[in-house]
Formats: sequence, structure tokens, C-alpha cells
Amino acid sequence: MSKIAKNSIKIPEDISCIYNDNILTVKGKLGEITLKVNEKYTIKNENNEIFVLPLNNKFKTDPMWGTTRAHVANSIAGVISGFSKTLELKGTGYKASISGSKLKLQVGFSHDIDYEIPKSVKVECPKPNIIKISSVNKELLGVVAAKIRAFRKPEPFKGRGIKYENELILRKEGKKK
Repeated sequence: MSKIAKNSIKIPEDISCIYNDNILTVKGKLGEITLKVNEKYTIKNENNEIFVLPLNNKFKTDPMWGTTRAHVANSIAGVISGFSKTLELKGTGYKASISGSKLKLQVGFSHDIDYEIPKSVKVECPKPNIIKISSVNKELLGVVAAKIRAFRKPEPFKGRGIKYENELILRKEGKKK
């Protein structure tokens, strides 16, 4: 049995949760998220608390129970406060800028990289070497941050590339004579 899945999720008063046909819709001050819930589980909303319950006793040992509860909790947390990640560009001439709905990256290639930003994700460049990404959807935020980082992963010798804000790059020693 999952210890996480048995816990309820408290809903603030300014948030509305509607569950219909295995689809949970959460509306809050920052936006709206629709989440497809696994068909093995149902969601019960009572007294401003959400419970993720298995339809059958044999699903109580399934690890998807805790995962489903975590996705529901992340959806509620996303519409309350949102999620954000910060990426740093390290290297000579590495720059990022936003033009319209595209993120333009100059990361040492002979050409610029144009990345189309998804509609539910907000990207800012307060400095040319910092990219701030924010969204109400935690899963989509992680995917976008990983795709941007994959354009030029940090290399271990000089540490150049795109890295997360608090990521530690293990450095290697260069050649010895």
C-alpha cells in the first residue's frame, strides 16, 4: 500500500476542481489544467479535500496510485503558485533572447537556434545568459527546460553549455604532459 496515495489533498477556497469521465479540471488564479486520471482510480472531493481512491482492492498495491495522487497534487499546486526553473548559459558569446514566441539561442554553433515556446509556458531572459521558465504545468515545464538544455549540455572540462541554476557540473582534469 502506498503511504503517499492514502493522504488527502487540501484545496484552497479560490480553486475549483471538477472530475468527469476520468478527467480532472483544476481552475485557479494562474490558469486552468486538465489532467487525465488513470482509469484504475477515481477522485472523490469532499469538504475541500481530494482523495484518490482505487476502484478495486487489487489496485492498492499498484505504484500508479501514488503517482496519480502526485499528479493531482502538482496540478493543484500549479494553479495556486506555479512552477519555475532557471537555466544559465556559460561560455564565450553564449546568449539567449526572445523574439515573439521564439527563444533565440546563440550557443557556439555557426547558426542560431530558434526554439518555439509552447503556449502555456512563459519564458523570460532578464540577462543575456539567464533563461527563466515558468508554467502552471510541472511536467511541461520540465520537458521544455530539458529540451532547451539539450541544445548544448554542459561539458566537463571547461563547464561551457546550458545548465540548471543550482546544477553542479563535475569537472575533469585536462591532458597532462
